[in-house]
Amino acid sequence: MRKIITTTFVTLDGVMQAPGGPDEDREGGFEHGGWLFGFGNWDEVMSGTMDGFMRLPFELLLGRRTYDIFSSYWPTATTDQNVAQPFNRTRKYVVSNGQPQLTWHNSTLVTGDVVSEIRKLKQMDTPDLWVHGSSKLIQTLLANGLIDVMHLWIFSVTLGVGKRLFAEGTRPERFKLVDSKVAASGVIIASYEPAGAIKTGSFV
Repeated sequence: MRKIITTTFVTLDGVMQAPGGPDEDREGGFEHGGWLFGFGNWDEVMSGTMDGFMRLPFELLLGRRTYDIFSSYWPTATTDQNVAQPFNRTRKYVVSNGQPQLTWHNSTLVTGDVVSEIRKLKQMDTPDLWVHGSSKLIQTLLANGLIDVMHLWIFSVTLGVGKRLFAEGTRPERFKLVDSKVAASGVIIASYEPAGAIKTGSFV
């Protein structure tokens, strides 16, 4: 069985919405898009970590909005080829309730009973499934215990509003810290694995 692995840019107060640009995701009237760019250039810790991720064999599991953003940029990207090349050549699974036109090379629609379909994907003897962004999809994965590893890139900024990684209704669960790094900018890269569900009201 392969793993589902998330890598998520998140603020100190848990917001993961639109880190990359002002128009990336304005749902809910969100006005803080592009918040991660206040941290300057990536240092060796951040670049080295992402480069290491990109050198691993993987396939992508993406929500529809993140897929649309990625598919409009990466196929014609002229920079960041360490990301563009593996993204462009790998298989992309796109979770959507609709019937979108998937124009990015090697893209496959996941629809209908998406939880059941994702469980089937996990059973395949193929590279791990990596989830980038995809806030709505992550809520589904968390609710159904489908995430095996979470890489959180924690930026020292608070926004007060926006879509949160651990949204209202997240099930009680323990996580084990398996790795951590701190960049010169103060960005913390922390990796967690699930360590068991918690009965409501019990933290023994």
